[in-house]
Amino acid sequence: MVYVPDAARDLIAGTVGGWAQVVVGHPFDTIKVRLQTQPNPPKYHSGMHCLTTLIKEEGATAVYKGVTSPLAGIGICNAVVFTANGYFRRMLQGNDTSKPLTLPQIMLAGNMAGTVMAFFNCPIELLKVKLQVQGKAPAAGSATAATQPKPYKGVFDCGVRTFKAGGLRGLYRGITITLIRDVPSFACYFGAYELVKRSCLQARSLPPPSDTMLSFKPVEPPIVEMPAENTGMELCLAGGMAGIAAWLLCYPQDIVKSRMQSNPSYRTTAECFRVLLKEASGGNWRIFFRGFAPTLARAFPANAATFMAYEWSLKQMS
Repeated sequence: MVYVPDAARDLIAGTVGGWAQVVVGHPFDTIKVRLQTQPNPPKYHSGMHCLTTLIKEEGATAVYKGVTSPLAGIGICNAVVFTANGYFRRMLQGNDTSKPLTLPQIMLAGNMAGTVMAFFNCPIELLKVKLQVQGKAPAAGSATAATQPKPYKGVFDCGVRTFKAGGLRGLYRGITITLIRDVPSFACYFGAYELVKRSCLQARSLPPPSDTMLSFKPVEPPIVEMPAENTGMELCLAGGMAGIAAWLLCYPQDIVKSRMQSNPSYRTTAECFRVLLKEASGGNWRIFFRGFAPTLARAFPANAATFMAYEWSLKQMS
């Protein structure tokens, strides 16, 4: 067996996990972004209404709009975050990989990995959002064709035009709110994953119930060894719960980020947040949770697929 360094294993397995996440989760993500960035009063009443309207107006493939950016980018981003997470874990272990980490240490490693991730995430998500929110091209010669901006042909065209218009700063529009979102989110992400994995192993190591448990006589407890590794179903459960935990903590930040990246009129994150607060001041606090249902619906299967693919890839290289 060819030896693969730990960093390379994390890089390869993270890439495979990222691809699995995009294939499973992108349609949910498109619906989430459409709900987050719609005008007030809203065009879509719910996630299902958004889906049916999108398919009716733009075709079934519309749910995979902008998929090229995350397919290329999320693979890289996942590789980065898993590699960074592995690096910070080994750093906290003192490069002794046999040393177990506590849950707070695992969350700290995820926290630091989220800081790294934000700088890769921001431009990729910017291009994805720009592609997801654009509608059909207006008919040639129509009145709107002369006034409406020319739609992007794809992720490369979107990236080039964004860079020409605003330079590197234009590609990193929304970096502040991306950091505010990703740093706590990835602490919860890796922390929840490890917590559920350990809980599943512990549950399987408990002795089976027996009639002697009802007896008042002292009974020697059976010795049951902790299982060596998690089952596939346990990994799916842990990955899905990790995805949900990550979003529960950072969804309002994601709303601000999507608004900021889709609307060039906002000059700063603070201005975007103030506008949202003004819209919500009339009791419409749901504005900070638009698209929350499809996000949670996506979080479980997408992240279950991510961690399953990640763990499978690691196993193939062990």
